[in-house]
Amino acid sequence: MPRGNKFTAPLVCIVALIAIWQGAVTFSGIEAWLLPAPWQVAAALKDMLPLLLYHSKSTLMAAASGLLAAVFLASAVAVLMDSSPWFKRGIYPLLVLSQTVPIISIAPLLLIWFGLGLLPKVIVVALVCFFPIAVSMVEGMEAAEPGMVDLLRVMGASNWKIIKTVRFPAALPSFFSGLKIAGTYAVMGAVIGEWLGAGSGLGVFMTRASHSYQLDRVFAAIIVISSVSLLLFVLIILLARLAMPWYFKERSRNNG
Repeated sequence: MPRGNKFTAPLVCIVALIAIWQGAVTFSGIEAWLLPAPWQVAAALKDMLPLLLYHSKSTLMAAASGLLAAVFLASAVAVLMDSSPWFKRGIYPLLVLSQTVPIISIAPLLLIWFGLGLLPKVIVVALVCFFPIAVSMVEGMEAAEPGMVDLLRVMGASNWKIIKTVRFPAALPSFFSGLKIAGTYAVMGAVIGEWLGAGSGLGVFMTRASHSYQLDRVFAAIIVISSVSLLLFVLIILLARLAMPWYFKERSRNNG
Protein backbone atom coordinates (compact mmCIF):
# COMPACT_ATOMS: atom_id res chain seq x y z
CA MET A 1 0.00 0.00 0.00
CA PRO A 2 1.44 3.43 -0.90
CA ARG A 3 2.39 5.47 2.14
CA GLY A 4 0.02 8.29 1.23
CA ASN A 5 -2.99 5.95 1.31
CA LYS A 6 -2.29 5.10 4.96
CA PHE A 7 -3.05 8.68 5.93
CA THR A 8 -5.60 9.61 3.28
CA ALA A 9 -8.29 7.15 4.36
CA PRO A 10 -8.25 8.12 8.08
CA LEU A 11 -8.24 11.83 7.21
CA VAL A 12 -11.22 11.38 4.89
CA CYS A 13 -13.12 9.50 7.61
CA ILE A 14 -12.32 12.17 10.20
CA VAL A 15 -13.42 14.99 7.89
CA ALA A 16 -16.62 13.09 7.06
CA LEU A 17 -17.44 12.53 10.74
CA ILE A 18 -16.84 16.21 11.52
CA ALA A 19 -19.09 17.21 8.60
CA ILE A 20 -21.85 14.87 9.81
CA TRP A 21 -21.46 16.23 13.34
CA GLN A 22 -21.66 19.83 12.12
CA GLY A 23 -24.67 19.07 9.94
CA ALA A 24 -26.50 17.28 12.74
CA VAL A 25 -25.96 20.19 15.13
CA THR A 26 -26.90 22.81 12.54
CA PHE A 27 -30.08 21.22 11.21
CA SER A 28 -31.37 19.80 14.49
CA GLY A 29 -31.01 23.08 16.36
CA ILE A 30 -29.64 21.29 19.42
CA GLU A 31 -28.39 23.55 22.18
CA ALA A 32 -24.62 24.08 22.53
CA TRP A 33 -24.67 23.06 26.20
CA LEU A 34 -25.96 19.64 25.13
CA LEU A 35 -23.84 19.09 22.00
CA PRO A 36 -21.49 21.85 20.82
CA ALA A 37 -20.61 22.24 17.15
CA PRO A 38 -17.11 21.31 15.97
CA TRP A 39 -16.17 24.97 15.49
CA GLN A 40 -17.16 25.67 19.10
CA VAL A 41 -14.94 22.82 20.28
CA ALA A 42 -12.09 24.19 18.17
CA ALA A 43 -12.59 27.65 19.65
CA ALA A 44 -12.61 26.23 23.19
CA LEU A 45 -9.47 24.24 22.43
CA LYS A 46 -7.73 27.41 21.23
CA ASP A 47 -8.85 29.47 24.23
CA MET A 48 -8.13 26.78 26.83
CA LEU A 49 -4.91 25.43 25.30
CA PRO A 50 -2.53 26.93 27.92
CA LEU A 51 -4.69 25.56 30.74
CA LEU A 52 -5.06 22.19 29.00
CA LEU A 53 -1.29 21.94 28.56
CA TYR A 54 -0.85 22.69 32.25
CA HIS A 55 -3.24 19.89 33.20
CA SER A 56 -1.68 17.57 30.61
CA LYS A 57 1.62 17.61 32.50
CA SER A 58 0.02 15.99 35.56
CA THR A 59 -1.84 13.41 33.47
CA LEU A 60 1.23 12.55 31.39
CA MET A 61 3.37 12.23 34.52
CA ALA A 62 0.90 9.78 36.09
CA ALA A 63 0.46 7.83 32.84
CA ALA A 64 4.20 7.54 32.11
CA SER A 65 5.11 6.64 35.72
CA GLY A 66 2.36 4.03 35.96
CA LEU A 67 3.27 2.54 32.59
CA LEU A 68 6.93 2.29 33.58
CA ALA A 69 5.99 0.63 36.88
CA ALA A 70 3.76 -1.82 35.01
CA VAL A 71 6.60 -2.70 32.63
CA PHE A 72 9.00 -3.53 35.47
CA LEU A 73 6.41 -5.47 37.48
CA ALA A 74 5.06 -7.37 34.46
CA SER A 75 8.58 -8.26 33.28
CA ALA A 76 9.48 -9.63 36.71
CA VAL A 77 6.26 -11.66 36.95
CA ALA A 78 6.71 -12.97 33.38
CA VAL A 79 10.25 -14.15 34.16
CA LEU A 80 9.05 -15.89 37.32
CA MET A 81 6.18 -17.53 35.45
CA ASP A 82 8.54 -18.74 32.75
CA SER A 83 11.07 -20.03 35.30
CA SER A 84 8.57 -21.84 37.51
CA PRO A 85 5.61 -23.81 36.09
CA TRP A 86 4.22 -24.05 39.63
CA PHE A 87 4.28 -20.27 40.00
CA LYS A 88 2.64 -19.87 36.60
CA ARG A 89 -0.18 -22.28 37.47
CA GLY A 90 -0.77 -20.38 40.69
CA ILE A 91 -0.56 -16.77 39.46
CA TYR A 92 -2.00 -16.93 35.93
CA PRO A 93 -5.64 -17.50 37.05
CA LEU A 94 -5.24 -14.59 39.50
CA LEU A 95 -4.08 -12.34 36.66
CA VAL A 96 -7.17 -13.23 34.64
CA LEU A 97 -9.40 -12.81 37.69
CA SER A 98 -7.95 -9.36 38.36
CA GLN A 99 -9.35 -8.15 35.03
CA THR A 100 -12.91 -8.84 36.20
CA VAL A 101 -12.62 -6.18 38.92
CA PRO A 102 -13.53 -2.70 37.61
CA ILE A 103 -10.65 -0.29 38.16
CA ILE A 104 -13.07 2.51 38.98
CA SER A 105 -14.23 0.51 42.01
CA ILE A 106 -10.65 0.19 43.29
CA ALA A 107 -9.62 3.79 42.70
CA PRO A 108 -11.59 5.22 45.69
CA LEU A 109 -9.81 2.77 48.00
CA LEU A 110 -6.45 3.93 46.68
CA LEU A 111 -7.42 7.54 47.30
CA ILE A 112 -8.38 6.70 50.89
CA TRP A 113 -5.16 4.77 51.49
CA PHE A 114 -2.69 7.05 49.67
CA GLY A 115 -4.38 10.46 49.50
CA LEU A 116 -4.86 12.79 46.54
CA GLY A 117 -1.25 12.93 45.36
CA LEU A 118 0.45 11.30 42.39
CA LEU A 119 0.84 7.81 43.91
CA PRO A 120 -2.80 6.58 43.66
CA LYS A 121 -2.96 7.67 40.01
CA VAL A 122 0.29 5.83 39.27
CA ILE A 123 -1.09 2.68 40.93
CA VAL A 124 -4.33 2.90 38.91
CA VAL A 125 -2.35 3.21 35.66
CA ALA A 126 -0.04 0.34 36.65
CA LEU A 127 -3.04 -1.90 37.39
CA VAL A 128 -4.62 -1.04 34.03
CA CYS A 129 -1.40 -1.62 32.07
CA PHE A 130 -0.01 -4.63 33.91
CA PHE A 131 -2.17 -7.39 32.41
CA PRO A 132 -1.60 -6.85 28.65
CA ILE A 133 2.15 -6.48 29.16
CA ALA A 134 2.49 -9.54 31.41
CA VAL A 135 0.35 -11.85 29.26
CA SER A 136 1.95 -10.81 25.97
CA MET A 137 5.43 -11.25 27.42
CA VAL A 138 4.68 -14.69 28.87
CA GLU A 139 3.26 -15.88 25.55
CA GLY A 140 6.23 -14.43 23.69
CA MET A 141 8.71 -16.20 25.94
CA GLU A 142 6.85 -19.48 25.45
CA ALA A 143 7.16 -19.03 21.67
CA ALA A 144 10.97 -19.10 21.81
CA GLU A 145 12.67 -21.61 19.50
CA PRO A 146 12.63 -24.97 21.37
CA GLY A 147 15.79 -26.13 19.60
CA MET A 148 17.76 -23.15 20.88
CA VAL A 149 16.46 -23.67 24.41
CA ASP A 150 17.35 -27.39 24.36
CA LEU A 151 20.81 -26.61 22.99
CA LEU A 152 21.57 -24.17 25.79
CA ARG A 153 20.31 -26.66 28.37
CA VAL A 154 22.58 -29.37 26.96
CA MET A 155 25.46 -26.91 27.22
CA GLY A 156 24.67 -26.44 30.91
CA ALA A 157 23.18 -22.94 30.73
CA SER A 158 21.16 -21.74 33.69
CA ASN A 159 17.51 -20.76 33.45
CA TRP A 160 18.44 -17.08 33.68
CA LYS A 161 20.99 -17.50 30.87
CA ILE A 162 18.34 -19.15 28.69
CA ILE A 163 15.85 -16.38 29.44
CA LYS A 164 18.37 -13.62 28.73
CA THR A 165 19.80 -15.21 25.58
CA VAL A 166 16.78 -16.83 23.91
CA ARG A 167 13.44 -16.33 25.58
CA PHE A 168 13.56 -12.60 26.25
CA PRO A 169 14.69 -11.60 22.72
CA ALA A 170 12.02 -13.91 21.30
CA ALA A 171 9.41 -12.21 23.47
CA LEU A 172 10.23 -8.66 22.34
CA PRO A 173 7.69 -8.52 19.46
CA SER A 174 4.91 -9.75 21.74
CA PHE A 175 6.12 -7.49 24.54
CA PHE A 176 5.90 -4.37 22.39
CA SER A 177 2.49 -5.43 21.08
CA GLY A 178 1.25 -5.58 24.66
CA LEU A 179 3.05 -2.34 25.49
CA LYS A 180 1.24 -0.53 22.67
CA ILE A 181 -2.09 -1.68 24.09
CA ALA A 182 -1.03 -0.67 27.59
CA GLY A 183 0.19 2.70 26.34
CA THR A 184 -3.27 3.56 25.03
CA TYR A 185 -4.78 2.48 28.36
CA ALA A 186 -2.29 4.46 30.45
CA VAL A 187 -3.76 7.91 29.85
CA MET A 188 -7.27 6.55 30.39
CA GLY A 189 -6.19 5.08 33.74
CA ALA A 190 -4.66 8.39 34.79
CA VAL A 191 -7.84 10.28 33.87
CA ILE A 192 -9.98 7.79 35.84
CA GLY A 193 -7.81 8.38 38.89
CA GLU A 194 -8.13 12.15 38.44
CA TRP A 195 -11.91 11.95 38.14
CA LEU A 196 -12.14 10.58 41.66
CA GLY A 197 -9.83 13.11 43.26
CA ALA A 198 -6.85 15.22 42.28
CA GLY A 199 -5.63 18.79 42.30
CA SER A 200 -4.73 18.94 38.62
CA GLY A 201 -4.93 16.85 35.46
CA LEU A 202 -7.12 16.48 32.41
CA GLY A 203 -9.60 14.41 34.42
CA VAL A 204 -9.97 17.31 36.86
CA PHE A 205 -10.42 19.74 33.96
CA MET A 206 -13.13 17.53 32.42
CA THR A 207 -14.96 17.14 35.74
CA ARG A 208 -15.05 20.88 36.35
CA ALA A 209 -16.16 21.62 32.78
CA SER A 210 -18.92 18.98 32.80
CA HIS A 211 -20.27 20.21 36.14
CA SER A 212 -20.70 23.67 34.62
CA TYR A 213 -22.17 22.21 31.37
CA GLN A 214 -19.27 23.56 29.29
CA LEU A 215 -19.25 20.60 26.95
CA ASP A 216 -17.13 22.41 24.38
CA ARG A 217 -14.32 22.33 26.94
CA VAL A 218 -15.03 18.67 27.70
CA PHE A 219 -14.62 17.81 24.00
CA ALA A 220 -11.47 19.95 23.87
CA ALA A 221 -10.06 17.92 26.76
CA ILE A 222 -10.97 14.68 24.96
CA ILE A 223 -8.99 15.85 21.93
CA VAL A 224 -5.96 16.55 24.14
CA ILE A 225 -6.32 13.16 25.87
CA SER A 226 -6.42 11.42 22.49
CA SER A 227 -3.37 13.40 21.38
CA VAL A 228 -1.40 12.43 24.50
CA SER A 229 -2.37 8.77 24.02
CA LEU A 230 -1.29 8.95 20.38
CA LEU A 231 2.02 10.50 21.45
CA LEU A 232 2.69 7.59 23.82
CA PHE A 233 1.73 5.12 21.09
CA VAL A 234 4.17 6.70 18.62
CA LEU A 235 6.96 6.78 21.20
CA ILE A 236 6.45 3.05 21.88
CA ILE A 237 6.64 2.31 18.15
CA LEU A 238 9.89 4.27 17.88
CA LEU A 239 11.28 2.44 20.91
CA ALA A 240 10.32 -0.89 19.35
CA ARG A 241 12.15 0.02 16.14
CA LEU A 242 15.26 0.90 18.14
CA ALA A 243 15.09 -2.30 20.21
CA MET A 244 14.24 -4.69 17.34
CA PRO A 245 15.78 -3.42 14.08
CA TRP A 246 16.09 -6.99 12.77
CA TYR A 247 12.37 -7.62 13.28
CA PHE A 248 11.28 -4.60 11.26
CA LYS A 249 13.83 -5.33 8.53
CA GLU A 250 12.37 -8.82 8.21
CA ARG A 251 8.83 -7.42 8.08
CA SER A 252 9.83 -4.92 5.39
CA ARG A 253 11.47 -7.69 3.39
CA ASN A 254 8.38 -9.88 3.64
CA ASN A 255 6.01 -7.03 2.77
CA GLY A 256 8.19 -5.75 -0.01
